[in-house]
Amino acid sequence: MIKIGQYNELTIKRTVDFGVYLTDDEGNEVLLPKRYLAGDERPGDWGRVFVYNDSENRPVATTERPVAVVGEFALMRVLDVNKVGAFLDWGLDNKDLLCPFGEQRVKMQKGRSYIVHVHIDKATGRIVASAKLDKFLDKDRPRYYHRQKVDLLVTQRTELGYRVIVDNRYWGMIYSNEIYDDVNIGERREGFVKQVRDDDKIDVTLEKIEKLRVDDLAAVILDHLKHHGGEMPLSDKSDPKDIMRAFNCSKKDFKKALGQLYKLKKVTLGPVTKLV
Repeated sequence: MIKIGQYNELTIKRTVDFGVYLTDDEGNEVLLPKRYLAGDERPGDWGRVFVYNDSENRPVATTERPVAVVGEFALMRVLDVNKVGAFLDWGLDNKDLLCPFGEQRVKMQKGRSYIVHVHIDKATGRIVASAKLDKFLDKDRPRYYHRQKVDLLVTQRTELGYRVIVDNRYWGMIYSNEIYDDVNIGERREGFVKQVRDDDKIDVTLEKIEKLRVDDLAAVILDHLKHHGGEMPLSDKSDPKDIMRAFNCSKKDFKKALGQLYKLKKVTLGPVTKLV
């Protein structure tokens, strides 16, 4: 079965003047227009394509990659607004994504970007977007263990930090005092679960498990020393702001990484840190 709004592994069945017809294992066909062909394709060749509905609601294939497939959330920019809704840049040259007025939390404006969910409208069968995110998130209680790795989509900045969607299923929060690099709305990041709160929201962090984080930092410090004459003016007594500027980390992690290198007899400690 060819899945609309998803990637499909399909085989070329026959060639026509305007493209090739692809087929699945059940014999269902979809057109891949000529503009996506290299010119050396033959019946029996197969490939991965994205399938969507064209302006006449007919399924059509493309080798282009949309910003998000059906069932996913993503940040998209409004290209135009008319009497039926806002049309979003979906990443496809010949197909913008409609977000009807009824699916907008606030009236969308041309040129601005919004986090939306991509889904198939039950009434029309067309792929559309919705900015009403809550109704597409799971309502059951999240089941995660401490420090479990998760995928995050950054959706909103708040007074506490950044609101994120966890694993395309739940709301979560990254707190400002635990962020050590730039975070942008619409960005996809890897995160780690701190806890599932009583309100079923998830507290997450961008930081790795401490040991892995310190191991990585120790390697970065060692590389820095090797490329800067074997010494640096930073030590375990340095100002946290200087450490943050140089290595984008907390002083606590910096001291642990230095201690690890010292125990391995790779550095000497003092006002200046030196390679052994």
